[in-house]
Amino acid sequence: MTTVSTSGGTVAYDCLGSGDPIVLLPSGGHDQHDYDEIRRLLPDGYRSIGVDWPGHGRSPAGTAASTELRLAQIVEELLESLTPDGAVLAGNSVGGNVAARLAIRRPDLVKGLMIIDGGGFEGSRLPGRVFCALMSHPWFVRRIYPLFSRAYTRPRTAADHRARADAIAITRTTPGLAAVTDIWRSFNLPEHDLRAQAGKITAPTVLIWGRHDPVLPLGAAETARDLIPGSRLVVIDSGHLPHTTSPAAVAAELTSLANSAFGGDSRTGDTLGLATTDPEGFMP
Repeated sequence: MTTVSTSGGTVAYDCLGSGDPIVLLPSGGHDQHDYDEIRRLLPDGYRSIGVDWPGHGRSPAGTAASTELRLAQIVEELLESLTPDGAVLAGNSVGGNVAARLAIRRPDLVKGLMIIDGGGFEGSRLPGRVFCALMSHPWFVRRIYPLFSRAYTRPRTAADHRARADAIAITRTTPGLAAVTDIWRSFNLPEHDLRAQAGKITAPTVLIWGRHDPVLPLGAAETARDLIPGSRLVVIDSGHLPHTTSPAAVAAELTSLANSAFGGDSRTGDTLGLATTDPEGFMP
């Protein structure tokens, strides 16, 4: 595990493999271990970089509130340091929002984009705004997270269960709880909404979405697909974390995206073969 200093504090990251870079951004309340299976399935020729948000995993508390804009700035600085020639970005939930935001703002740093149940395309409705406001309070997060995490992970696999347990553990730490409440508070800010800017994304884009996501329903994915030029939507039979429920399927899509982004290489390793044994939930 290595760290990089950013304007938002010290951020821990981990590199696996060598070659063209793929940067993996987790959901709020989660850490880079959500991508462990994905990283194992990526073929040779790629360097995967897992990132822990401030207050998550091995990253210490941030030096400023963990808003989406702050997290985007942190990742921008990380990319400038580690992958100045550009990388494929994959992000889940707030990580998807950050990845899309950077694809809009810094297309030179984003060669390919995978949004996994990412925020910013769902619009603003009163029930969602009320829930985000409640999730900005530590007392509410502490009380609801064991139940809420079960609802959004819909755990079926060992990776699902581990991701849920890790998320509960993160919200029980002081820096983790502070970061999670900051993130949820920022979902109610006007800049959370990416719909007006989504048409500026030029990187090849794949949207991965859980059919049963209770946090960001499938309609948000369809909106994103319609707004992002040339994007493609893949629906998986999962909740908010399709990459822990069906890692082989997501790894296959990520490999295909990276091959295209980095010049049409045909690196496949074992990934595509594994994906054909776990195709559930795919929708053309």
